[in-house]
Amino acid sequence: MSLLSRLRCITVDVTGTLIAYKGELGDYYCMAAKAVGLPCPDYKSVHEGFKFAYTEMAKKYPCFGFAAKMPNIVWWKTCVRDSFVRAGFDYDEETFEKIFRRIYASFGSSAPYTVFPDSQPFLRWAREKGLKVGIISNAEYRYQDVILPALGLNQGSEWDFGVFSGLEGVEKPDPRIYKIALERAGNIAPEETLHIGDSMRKDYVPAKSVGMKALLLDRFKTPDAVEWRKSGAIVLPDLVAVQELLSSGKLTC
Repeated sequence: MSLLSRLRCITVDVTGTLIAYKGELGDYYCMAAKAVGLPCPDYKSVHEGFKFAYTEMAKKYPCFGFAAKMPNIVWWKTCVRDSFVRAGFDYDEETFEKIFRRIYASFGSSAPYTVFPDSQPFLRWAREKGLKVGIISNAEYRYQDVILPALGLNQGSEWDFGVFSGLEGVEKPDPRIYKIALERAGNIAPEETLHIGDSMRKDYVPAKSVGMKALLLDRFKTPDAVEWRKSGAIVLPDLVAVQELLSSGKLTC
């Protein structure tokens, strides 16, 4: 029996699976600085500063400050300020506020993102097949309320339910986020659910650990994909290939 005939639900990761960042982080930090009359911060320094600042915030206040009841804007303001400070740009409060507001607004819109051309067709195809479609993402509320709709990925036409770490207080790779998704789908059995993502650690392993089917996308030809395949994972280049494989009836895992 083919896998498609046994499926009742498909869940998908967002960044790297449905959408991607457009340009570099430094582009948006540079535009924000220039908009208030300041020179562009050094791209590399800001990027490195952001990586450290984000990692630190995620450890201290996981799930965008969910447990600490930290407002989303405060979480990001702390992270962005630390990014600049680590890069050697310690702005005064008034200047930083102007820069931060522009950065926060940019990343709360569709501007920094692009949708892969196969995302919307695949999600609609899955729903037309009678499958529940869910989103599982380590993201804050703006992905659900603003960013995905602005990109043409709407609840009700492209997906049925979402599980976002900033709203749930649990994040990938914690298997609990996958259990929440199964409950939200209507307590669908894990073996009747396929998860699609782009990370072995955050998507494939935890989804399989709760009994779901899983496969990985390798849109950017990552060297890690060689090891993914060696470990037994099905790795495909895009959602067109996923749809073709599911439709062919050859996928029986």
